[in-house]
Amino acid sequence: MKKELAIFFTAIMFFTRIPCPKWIDHSGDVLQRCTKYFSLIGVIVGGFGVLVYWGASYIFPQNISILLSYVSTIWITGAFHEDGFADVCDGFGGGWTKDKILAIMKDSLVGTYGIVGLICLFTLKFFALAEISNQLIITIIAGHSISRCITTFILYLYPYARTDDSSKSKAVASSFKLSYLIFNLLIGLAPLFFFKTYWVFLALIPPFIAMLLLGRFFKKWIGGQTGDCAGATQQITEVVFYLSLLVLWKFI
Repeated sequence: MKKELAIFFTAIMFFTRIPCPKWIDHSGDVLQRCTKYFSLIGVIVGGFGVLVYWGASYIFPQNISILLSYVSTIWITGAFHEDGFADVCDGFGGGWTKDKILAIMKDSLVGTYGIVGLICLFTLKFFALAEISNQLIITIIAGHSISRCITTFILYLYPYARTDDSSKSKAVASSFKLSYLIFNLLIGLAPLFFFKTYWVFLALIPPFIAMLLLGRFFKKWIGGQTGDCAGATQQITEVVFYLSLLVLWKFI
């Protein structure tokens, strides 16, 4: 039990800024196992965003409350996945070979492609959430859990692309097991059962297709995935899920 708690707290420590007990370490073995809680981290992050939205809605208009909620999820994760998305934009936008792409993604500086990509991402996500008036609270939680759930397929289906040991995400982005994938599916899809209609499951199709296209793209250019690729996949599939809900609710 204590070992499983250590794995869970390691996941919290790695993917968020939430304080953890001092006895938690971050050994490679534990980091590999902590990915089994990736979807649960999404529920926690989404739940935090919902609490901020709920509190802010008593003081501010809806749009400001949504923006504050969105900012709070960026803060609690330390912009972990947004940073990966920006690195992917820079790497694949400015590199033409595997080595060059990986070198750019490893660079801590953010370039033009990354900045433009983040602006587009943030704008799409904000306006999508602003248009979702039906069950917004569960939508925020579902968006975070499902996008992380779908991202685990990237980790499972594609090999880790870097050959060196310099990446801090190597232990997390490699050696992903089928049992972890199944556990993430169970947790990640759970919020969908709180929607008023099961038609909502159709909204899983576009983000899953987006994940497959991204995986194929990563495989073509760098031979697999990295932690940055996983972060970018999480961000993109989250937005695609929100957009899918808007389209779904327009026709049902």
